[in-house]
Amino acid sequence: MATADLDQILKLGARAMGVPLTDAQADKLITLVAELIEWNGRFNLTAITEPPEIVRKHLLDSLAIQPFLHGRRVADVGTGAGFPGLPLAVVNPDREFALIDSTGKKVKFVEHAAARLGLHNVTAVNARAEAWQSPKPFDTVVSRALGKASDFIRVAGHLAGHDGRLLAMKGRSPDAELESLPPGWKVLAVHHLEVPGLDAERCVVEFARAPRR
Repeated sequence: MATADLDQILKLGARAMGVPLTDAQADKLITLVAELIEWNGRFNLTAITEPPEIVRKHLLDSLAIQPFLHGRRVADVGTGAGFPGLPLAVVNPDREFALIDSTGKKVKFVEHAAARLGLHNVTAVNARAEAWQSPKPFDTVVSRALGKASDFIRVAGHLAGHDGRLLAMKGRSPDAELESLPPGWKVLAVHHLEVPGLDAERCVVEFARAPRR
């Protein structure tokens, strides 16, 4: 597919979600698609290999949670090849992003992509999130690859500040998972997402610390 066609899918989809892109932002995101495809041939970073599907299932899916980011510091736990962190960093140059993954080859790609796109607001962290301590707490901690909600909170809850938010990206609303959360946490909301071009249910569950009794 021609770059212009990918650009149209990206811009129209982002605009439909209320996240309009500048030409410069769209160019960076299309460059990210090309870099991912090139590196994927050597390092098997993602099972999604067709450019239009990368745009829909990686880029637009990542940008769908833009309205729910909280504060200035954002951590992406289990970022894999940089999603949702890299697309969000492109459209949020005034926010700081830490993209955390325990797989070295994926972190190397994140480092490469951030440098290639000129994202000075991205730090790539090669670590297990549960064992990593940040010098400063995060306002938002997000993941779309950490299994059950309770596992996400257990692994990443310590990274969030007192007023921080955890955002768990999911398919359909995980009602059963939300009935038994670790102590000290509560569900603020389940936000249903409409991602253009994805014929699948998507939502993001927002968690916050529960008041002490």
